[in-house]
Amino acid sequence: MSSCAYSEIFFSPQGEGHYTGIPTAWFRFFQCNLQCDGFGQKDPTDPTTYILPYKDIDVSKYTKLEDLPVFSYGCDSSYSWSKKFKHLNHEGTTAEVADRIINSMKTKSNPEGTFKHPNGQEHHMCFTGGEPLMKNSQLQSIALLQQFKDIGNMPKFVTYETNGTQPLQQEFIDWWKDNTDVELFFSVSPKLFTVSGESAKKAIKPTTVTSYNDLSSTGQLKFVVSGTPESWDELESVVEQFRRAD
Repeated sequence: MSSCAYSEIFFSPQGEGHYTGIPTAWFRFFQCNLQCDGFGQKDPTDPTTYILPYKDIDVSKYTKLEDLPVFSYGCDSSYSWSKKFKHLNHEGTTAEVADRIINSMKTKSNPEGTFKHPNGQEHHMCFTGGEPLMKNSQLQSIALLQQFKDIGNMPKFVTYETNGTQPLQQEFIDWWKDNTDVELFFSVSPKLFTVSGESAKKAIKPTTVTSYNDLSSTGQLKFVVSGTPESWDELESVVEQFRRAD
């Protein structure tokens, strides 16, 4: 894959789940199959009541994606999938983008930007989005990882933060089967209708997530719940669907 499009690269400790507190190189892909406009809304199940600042913002006033405000309603990373922000995203060859990720990790104590810090601590790589398991994103991610491998700076742990709806591509599966020395971790966040406004038919794919388990024995389910009785009831129902599919 000669080029790679993305929203942002940054370096920060993981703030939740299995790798909490571990220094992490983050790569946010552009594109997602869900919009989650219901997040933060008074009634996530009624689109006629939605307030969506990302649709109303005058994007011509911005020259850098990093200057966009954080939206209080709808998906807080809508800049990583909405077409109106596409021109603010970044692009580069696989080698250039790998260098940018490495540069994001450089500090006085780690001047080379290596995933294995000179003090022995292993840094973590996380692909997020958008949706990092969209077909093109899957292929771009393994191209980046292969670049790291080729230059001798390979992460020991890699996470995909996914909504759990996308089937795995054979090329992606084959690459990971050939690189079992790297821990592959799927952090799956299915979107509940009562919270995100996304229909269960579109957002809840237990069989798809089960296929992730066939490739990796490590992962987690992570839900956003609004605290309403309806969202807790839906959560219980969805979790049961995943248990039956396991």
